Amino acid sequence: MGLLATAINAFAPIFLILSPITSYTDQILAIHRTRTSAGFSLDIPLIMLTASILKIFYWPGARYDLSLLVQAVIMVAVQVVLLKVALDNRPGWRGQGGGLPVREEKSGSRPWGFWRWKSQRLYWQFLLLLTLSLLTLQTLLAPSPTTSISYTTILGILGLTIEATLPLPQMLSNYTSQSCKGFRVSVLANWLLGDAMKMGFFFLSDGDKVPWAFKACGCFQAACDMALGAQWWVYGDGVEERGKDIRLR
Repeated sequence: MGLLATAINAFAPIFLILSPITSYTDQILAIHRTRTSAGFSLDIPLIMLTASILKIFYWPGARYDLSLLVQAVIMVAVQVVLLKVALDNRPGWRGQGGGLPVREEKSGSRPWGFWRWKSQRLYWQFLLLLTLSLLTLQTLLAPSPTTSISYTTILGILGLTIEATLPLPQMLSNYTSQSCKGFRVSVLANWLLGDAMKMGFFFLSDGDKVPWAFKACGCFQAACDMALGAQWWVYGDGVEERGKDIRLR
């Protein structure tokens, strides 16, 4: 166990830092190549951008492992690119700065049309407003130790809870359409591999390098990722693809 813990502590931080790139590059390239983001849930960039921004502001008070902070910073950069590419290639609206993936249009309305906007500008304005609001709160609450501790705890729980829900929008999208078409298996594979590395790193790290909130939310996210893997196994690319398999037999 000691050798395993040493190996995980040595290699897991590198894997975690690079995971945003290895997890989402293929999805970005696939959307750009096919010129459509149909089947890909725009809620994935929403969840990861919101969670990562919250985790960045969580670090000054929690001082958790530095590799997790670097991962959050890189994740923001990668998700900004993914969101831009996905918005530019929404079916029926490519090049017009609006519209939604076909599958997501069927998911029902949201209050004020949140994250279902036609204008790309509103997505970037929301992210800018979120960042500036957190920066303002950080500046106002930092001088008070008591308030700062409570605020830091809330940031951590909120950010990690949001991140733990990452697979849920894609699971709902897959269930609604009975298909995983448009969602790259490379993303799922990296999520599952990342879960294994995170669990080892979180639970085998020394002392308080990783707060308990990371561990609890990581366990929940790992369970959801395995459920998403089960969907991929059952649905594949949908009824049409399963029909081809049956005819081949």
